[in-house]
Amino acid sequence: MSTSTTLITTNDPVKIAEDYAMLQHLSGGRMDLMLGRGNTAPVYPWFGQDIRQSLPMALENYNLLHRLWREDVVDWEGNFRTPLQGFTSTPRPLDDVPPFVWHGSIRTPEIAEQAAYYGDGFFANNIFWPKEHYLRLIDFYRQRFEHYGHGTAKQAIVGLGGQAFIAKKSQDAWTGFRPYFDEAPVYGHGPTMEQFAAGTPLSVGSPQEVIDKTLTFRETFGDYQRQLFLVDHAGLPLPMVLEQLELLGGEVVPVLRRELAAKRDPEVPDAPTHASLVTAKYGDAAPRQPKPNANRGDNVTGGSPYQDTEDTEDTEAA
Repeated sequence: MSTSTTLITTNDPVKIAEDYAMLQHLSGGRMDLMLGRGNTAPVYPWFGQDIRQSLPMALENYNLLHRLWREDVVDWEGNFRTPLQGFTSTPRPLDDVPPFVWHGSIRTPEIAEQAAYYGDGFFANNIFWPKEHYLRLIDFYRQRFEHYGHGTAKQAIVGLGGQAFIAKKSQDAWTGFRPYFDEAPVYGHGPTMEQFAAGTPLSVGSPQEVIDKTLTFRETFGDYQRQLFLVDHAGLPLPMVLEQLELLGGEVVPVLRRELAAKRDPEVPDAPTHASLVTAKYGDAAPRQPKPNANRGDNVTGGSPYQDTEDTEDTEAA
């Protein structure tokens, strides 16, 4: 499971830490987190935020989220939320291994830099803009990933978005999508659908045509680990969206998985999973699962708030 975008700006990082750690436990580790700043200006004042502070807010909030998942007790002070003293985020991550994080961006190199600094994944929005724009962001992320010592540029973890409207017959796809494209605020009254499909990642056509265009992404960006499709856009009614999902999952995705796997450079890793991250941290040893006591407000002056697997094993051994 994954979020498409969790806003790291207008959401409290403490709430994100606790909500998604809980989801990680409920799903048995089968989830990761996609973060983004959001591109809808009215959202910011709804939550008492200033959109002009969006970037520093995103950088600061993720720094706190990163610490909350990795430090049992956190002291923290920043510019955009109440300071924390002796704070423990609960529940602790499953096996003391935080969910894998993707940093999504449409146009901001600072977000690519952030993803590289932490060794996290970088997700290029890859809709609305020409491929050259996203190539600059992805190349920059890969260079900085290597610079920070997380691996080679080829080993950086990259995801891409994409838009698709699919029909069994190509002409039916163009005819079916055109009225929605023409009236959608994000597209309407600008370039034609033909121009948009030629100049951006938008794919309109038969399953094979969508497959063929998506495979060109690898030619442009190199091997990558995640491909998401936007299919419920432009005001499509629910029955049409469900039909899109059926065609995408039944006829497009299986072919893409097979073709992209066959062409992948051996040096390029799979995207991290919970199991792979646990193995990387513990090897063959049993993982630790922190189990905080109720936070009584004495995390600093009192004893440790933890009763975890390490403590239990030590007690039993004694």
